[in-house]
Amino acid sequence: MSLNSTALKNSPLFLLLRVNAIHSWRRLLAVRQQSRLLTGIIGLFVTGYLVLAFQLFYYGMKFIAKFPGLGAVLTERLFYTLFAFLFALLLLSNLIISYTNLFRNRETAFLLTLPVSTQTIFQWKFIESTILASWAFLYLIAPLVAAFGLVRGVPWHFYPLTALLVGLFIVLPGVFGSALAILIGRYLDRRSFQLLLLVLALVLLAFVAFWWKSNPVDDDLLDKRTLEALDRLLAKTRFTMYPFLPSYWLSAAVMQWAEGITRSAAFFAAVLLSHTLFFGSLAFTRFGNLFYDTASAVQSRAGSPFKFSFLRTPKKPSPTPGLLENLVAKIPCLQPDTRALAVKDIRMFWRDTAQWGQSVMFFGLLGAYIINLRNFTHQLTSPFWINAVAFLNLGACAFNLASVTTRFVFPQFSLEGRRLWIIGLAPMGLPRVVKTKYWLASLASLCVTLGLVTLSCYLLNMPWTDVAFFGAVVTVMTFALNGLATGLGVLYPNLKETNPNKIVSGFGGTLCFVLSSIYIIAALTLLVIGDGGFHGHAVWTIACILGFVLLSLAVGWLPLTLAMRQLKHFEA
Repeated sequence: MSLNSTALKNSPLFLLLRVNAIHSWRRLLAVRQQSRLLTGIIGLFVTGYLVLAFQLFYYGMKFIAKFPGLGAVLTERLFYTLFAFLFALLLLSNLIISYTNLFRNRETAFLLTLPVSTQTIFQWKFIESTILASWAFLYLIAPLVAAFGLVRGVPWHFYPLTALLVGLFIVLPGVFGSALAILIGRYLDRRSFQLLLLVLALVLLAFVAFWWKSNPVDDDLLDKRTLEALDRLLAKTRFTMYPFLPSYWLSAAVMQWAEGITRSAAFFAAVLLSHTLFFGSLAFTRFGNLFYDTASAVQSRAGSPFKFSFLRTPKKPSPTPGLLENLVAKIPCLQPDTRALAVKDIRMFWRDTAQWGQSVMFFGLLGAYIINLRNFTHQLTSPFWINAVAFLNLGACAFNLASVTTRFVFPQFSLEGRRLWIIGLAPMGLPRVVKTKYWLASLASLCVTLGLVTLSCYLLNMPWTDVAFFGAVVTVMTFALNGLATGLGVLYPNLKETNPNKIVSGFGGTLCFVLSSIYIIAALTLLVIGDGGFHGHAVWTIACILGFVLLSLAVGWLPLTLAMRQLKHFEA
């Protein structure tokens, strides 16, 4: 027995887990030593979210439970729908993070040079990717499960069982995501695989269009009787009840255990456990060689793999400027070195699959929601509800932007790594580098956020004065959030890390998201109090708008100013 325990402790996988756990613990201790005030603010924000989310879920479920004969049905369908969509998001997140961790990570490249088996390297990266992709999911559903248990009055053993089932559940999207990452990385440069992806995308679009036409939106749905309307709404989410979905097994086990149907709950728990053990053992024992073959193919591939070779004929390299250089060269008032840095950042962003993949996921979901506003805008006849929906859309877009700036803009300075001393010696200098990154990120994100907010206001049939107001507000918030992320990225750099996920998960990235969230909540509060700038008292409206402008100026300008001062004494 002692020999087995000694062998386990000396195994490479255990050593990797132990070293990284110690490193993470020391980083937490270092965060506490940096500033107790800022650490307290972050802890207060995290605790505040849990408390607020629990209160919202608790009172919402109590309200739903008051519907006679319908409360249990609505709560059950809420769980099935939520876990189905979270499973899809977890799968996409695991795919993107696994691809980056396995094939675009300096630590992985270093481990491949050591006398460690490729299966062990994959096991460690699989565990790390699953944790990185799933911690937000666990943080989100914790208050929901607690509120559900309190409303239903479940016994104490419901909570540890649910925690165990959720732990089994997150393994499946981790396995499927890593498998898809290996498959895509291995065969993406082949014309047949590219054609297959294109055909699958077209088939998926055709299927969505067919489903959309076969399930038309009833314009008079809200005017019908309650039971008929609920029946139509439940029919829209019937696909989440498909019994072969892992989310169905988890939801059924949780719901039936809460209702005391232990035999049926044990059956679905056993189904989830068996699939987790099968696919988990398959990944832990068989994916190592596949990972090594794909890593060799990816590292030997020149440039971005996302260039569809069947759409063009191969040609010899040419020293002439490409399309991107020609487009950037047409921008006036830009010096050649600034243009070169902008082209370099754009290309680095495109070559990093995780960055543009997650950007598409963030804003794609928001865009799909906004486009669907046209299906119920005819029901919004009151100016109050039109303004309420417009402000909710503004808040959703702002929080999406905060996630994007924290995830992508904050680590830009740190990703330069130890090459910063070269840039510092160049005539361009570090201040101009940071300013270029700020303006590039601000203008790029502004194109998306301004377009989404303008589209939402247009679909709500708002007057052009209101459209201009919301467009101006989101423009100010875009520059403020990018200034905050860029400034904090310089004030709290991590030049030793090449993985942007780990850079963001540090003290500076957490502080950036916390301050961004506080700024968005405060800004929306001021704007709502001012009633959008058009319907409230003139003096009160002007005061609220002025307060919003001053707050945005402080949030965006102050971190950038402090960052520029630190750059004067910065040593890479």
